[in-house]
Amino acid sequence: MLVSYRATPSVGFHLPRLGQASHIDRATFSAEVSKDIVPKIITDNGIDAATLRTEVTPGGYLLKTNASLQTEGDLDDAAADRLASSLGYVLRQYRVLTSRLDDTTGKTGLVIVRFPQGSLSATVAQRFFEAADATKNGLGGGYSVVGDEQIFLNATNSEGKPYSGLDDASFLDGLRRAAVSFGSPKPRVSSLGNATARFIANDWQRSTRGEGYQTLLGGSDGELVRKLDEISRCYAFLLAKTADSKGWARDE
Repeated sequence: MLVSYRATPSVGFHLPRLGQASHIDRATFSAEVSKDIVPKIITDNGIDAATLRTEVTPGGYLLKTNASLQTEGDLDDAAADRLASSLGYVLRQYRVLTSRLDDTTGKTGLVIVRFPQGSLSATVAQRFFEAADATKNGLGGGYSVVGDEQIFLNATNSEGKPYSGLDDASFLDGLRRAAVSFGSPKPRVSSLGNATARFIANDWQRSTRGEGYQTLLGGSDGELVRKLDEISRCYAFLLAKTADSKGWARDE
């Protein structure tokens, strides 16, 4: 199971200059969160943190590349959804993606674009992201990176309709054509097929206390939520320290 999310918050903190933060600064903060915060969340979910691997990678959403975190390990669906909810709750994310890339019985279209070893930087990932969307509108929705592979999932909404607006065949065709026309470093479509993927989400505008996540965490008065609230205070302290040093909290 792969759990994909960001370390920088989407809501809940006054960070008017976060949007101007460099990729390096975001990646540095993400690394700190992966070291100091994520293992606590994993442990409080009753999972041995040593059995999961978390790394900082580029990740894309709506044609913008950001530093993201990928946590990977042997989890069943219930444990993965609970962990995703915990991460989204503490890190104040609107949604966290869970996926099984090796589940060929899944209903989500999967295309993996492989780059030469060591060449898939954030800059290259963003260039290909833009090239893919220019090739076929709808391919700029999102991607994840693991190693030298840029992973595109044709994720669907609750009604089973792809967010991209493309059927799986068109999704694959666009990425194939983008890979053929892309310059250096030269990518290739290395894998395609189906996977299982779903978003675990909370609408923070409507559910301001994270009720969407709390439902999967045993409720607002549950032991896990109480533990996560304590971790949230540690996260807020780390974020405030970083925001102060980087100027993220300064008004425009």
